Amino acid sequence: MLHKIFRKFRKDEIVKIENNEVDIQALRKKAEEYYRNRDFYCSEAVLKVLKDSFEAPYGDEVIKLASGFPVGMGNGCTCGAVNGGVMAIGMFFGRGEAGGSEVKKSMELTKELQTKFTEKRKVCCCKVLTRGMDLGTKEHINHCIEITGELTEITAKILARELGYKEK
Repeated sequence: MLHKIFRKFRKDEIVKIENNEVDIQALRKKAEEYYRNRDFYCSEAVLKVLKDSFEAPYGDEVIKLASGFPVGMGNGCTCGAVNGGVMAIGMFFGRGEAGGSEVKKSMELTKELQTKFTEKRKVCCCKVLTRGMDLGTKEHINHCIEITGELTEITAKILARELGYKEK
């Protein structure tokens, strides 16, 4: 019987970008592990992994901003992992001053993120993505782990390209 081999991370281990190359699959696995271990939920895991690996100029306090987004903002609206990806894009390409033109780039990349996600999943609505699943069941958790990894991967590819990194 074949066994899948998963890289085990220490709880505080950061997936580093080395030699200008991003290991997208390692980022995905780290986000999935955060969710699987209940260290962070979907939006928090996506944001934490991307913040750390791409060395955003923010401390871990920024993860608090993502804490209201899991389970579709608590009521099943937009998938929390999608929101985590949007926040990660905003960390690098959002505007920080009134009237800043950076918002155009942020919105363009956010649209790309959503388009790529919905090409596979059809929707960004948590209620629809988890239809028929009971919150907190193994089925629900495994499904959300997969989506968390998927959103990390999509967002990491966008960030890598836009920040000038190569994919490993």
